[in-house]
Amino acid sequence: MNDILTAVFLGIVEGLTEFIPVSSTGHLILATELSGADPEEWAMFNVVIQLGAILAVVYQYWGTFWGAFMGVLKREREGLMFARNIILGFLPSAVIGLAIYDTIEAMLGNPAIVPWALIVGGIAILVIEKVANPQGDTSVADLPVSKVLGVGFAQCLAMIPGVSRSGATIMGALAMGINRKTAAEFSFFLAVPTMIGASTLEVLGKYDSLMSGATRVGWGDIAVGFVVSFIVALVVIRAFVAFVSRSGFAPFAWYRIVAGVAAILWLGLA
Repeated sequence: MNDILTAVFLGIVEGLTEFIPVSSTGHLILATELSGADPEEWAMFNVVIQLGAILAVVYQYWGTFWGAFMGVLKREREGLMFARNIILGFLPSAVIGLAIYDTIEAMLGNPAIVPWALIVGGIAILVIEKVANPQGDTSVADLPVSKVLGVGFAQCLAMIPGVSRSGATIMGALAMGINRKTAAEFSFFLAVPTMIGASTLEVLGKYDSLMSGATRVGWGDIAVGFVVSFIVALVVIRAFVAFVSRSGFAPFAWYRIVAGVAAILWLGLA
């Protein structure tokens, strides 16, 4: 597979999986292996194209973000509480992520972790779906600090490839009584600062190599993956909230378990 086709393929995988609880990082690692590409050469690409999917969130929820921004400027409660909750939810992963950055990088290069994380995460989703007791409708701005921080620490589990950032945050929210719609939207919003931070660290770490052209995967490949992931993620976001509000998360849990078992057999880990 040539580099442009690989970029398109990985962009599709990213857009499809970023906002559903199946682990976009885990799928990108496995998809890179499947395409025959060198995982080390495409590691930064797989992180940075996630910004395309994040841009889809900003586009889809532009009114919410703009309203919160104006609310902060006007010192209105709704805007201030929304901004507070996004910042507080982001802080745990920012602090812990910086502290164990090298460990995270090592795990991202190890596809053997992914299948087991997919299976364990799938089982966790099934259990939480059974025992969770979501409360009535609310909004991200109305979430109390204790629940916001709880979701923020749950997000840190996604530093293990295969766990799923959206899965960890949504399931963490459900376990604390947050309803499905608000849990999904809070997960979307938290993705914005989280993935911007992760992508910035990745680019800064490899900036000299990129600018000198020393890496096989360059800005052109990244641009292709970015655009493809944006388009695909926009479609997924629009369908996801309606789907989980109606059908729950069990279908994703079973998919994770089947995909994990298949990956174990494919990678020869059994």
